[in-house]
Amino acid sequence: MTSDRPSKQNLWRPYTQMRVAAPPLKAVATLGSRIMLANGRELVDGIASWWTAVHGYNHPHIARAVADQLARMPHVMFGGLTHAPAERLASRLAALLPGDLDHVFLSDSGSVAVEVALKMAAQMWLNRGVSGRTKVLAFRGGYHGDTMGAMSICDPEEGMHRRFGAYLPSQVFCDLPRSLAETEALDAALAANRETLAAVIVEPLVQGAGGMVLHPPDVLATVARLARRHGLPLIADEIFTGFGRTGSLFACEQAGIVPDILCLSKALTGGTMALAATIARTEVFEAFWSEDPAAALMHGPTFMANPLACAAANASLDLFETEPRLKQAGAIARRLADELSGLKGLPGVADVRVLGAIGAVQFAAPPDLAALKTGFLDRGVWVRPFGDIVYLTPALTIPDADLDRLIEAVVGVVSERAAALA
Repeated sequence: MTSDRPSKQNLWRPYTQMRVAAPPLKAVATLGSRIMLANGRELVDGIASWWTAVHGYNHPHIARAVADQLARMPHVMFGGLTHAPAERLASRLAALLPGDLDHVFLSDSGSVAVEVALKMAAQMWLNRGVSGRTKVLAFRGGYHGDTMGAMSICDPEEGMHRRFGAYLPSQVFCDLPRSLAETEALDAALAANRETLAAVIVEPLVQGAGGMVLHPPDVLATVARLARRHGLPLIADEIFTGFGRTGSLFACEQAGIVPDILCLSKALTGGTMALAATIARTEVFEAFWSEDPAAALMHGPTFMANPLACAAANASLDLFETEPRLKQAGAIARRLADELSGLKGLPGVADVRVLGAIGAVQFAAPPDLAALKTGFLDRGVWVRPFGDIVYLTPALTIPDADLDRLIEAVVGVVSERAAALA
């Protein structure tokens, strides 16, 4: 205990060293792409509330759906009971997803969706009478969540969870197969560990929290092909990439693949409520189809399939059907590609990359993050650089003027840093 300990630190904030961190900004309202602060300022949100608010904040259609559901039934346990919002959502997701991804398990966060996927894969083998398949092959640079199982498949060296290595299950890691040598190495690792592997997991097209690192669809197709060759289920973690962020409704579509298990969360409810989904193909589901109670999927969060969250998700899907979200994502992609490209080659800038409504500037060396954050706040935008990147993932509905402001802020802050290094 230190003598300078504050008298009150009731609220413990995420990813924050509480002893030295500056006080957080106090938000009091949101609207569209704006966050209103208690001090009267408005900030243009460049990251859509950790990539969730794809329709912007406070969309009236979602708000009405949640209010109506709240008046009728805010929650009911899902053990032994069911309800229309969950049934409708499961049916709609199955219809939207490729192939026979027809079996939807609803939980309450992205990390839990990944935990459920890992459990599905492991228990599938047990239900088939196969033991010893306790590991997962994951990719370096990846991030899949903060819970213990999810942490074990995050990047083991550079990821934020590396300090927990002694506590975590041992997994198998490879580089994404961007070259012939990496493809051969992945094939060899799958062959060498085949009898102990339960599944392969990948973030399709973008390793988000790993640094907005992109890979083309053919790399994803190679991962799917090799997983199939070795008889292993492929888990696609689309928690970040799902619902239009990469320019298609789901990133897997761009590679023409159907994963065996797919995870969704974040934008599932349009950033309104906590909800996640783990969706399995029929072949996976059939391993649990039995008269033996022990063969049932052994998972059941208390607030799974929360009716309020399901109502929000159904309303969000309505908006994808009735409003031009994918067209809007394409327009954002063009703007980001055109206007961030001028940063390439500046002193200290290693790369500029864009995919869908994702734009990232990578520095050659880790920058002074506090200084960058201050620069963005001074320009009236909410942008949160991390590691060695500055990135934008705005709402797909962002007005042109707000997108202009975000791009101008990124160009200005990065250019000032480059000038200081020159």
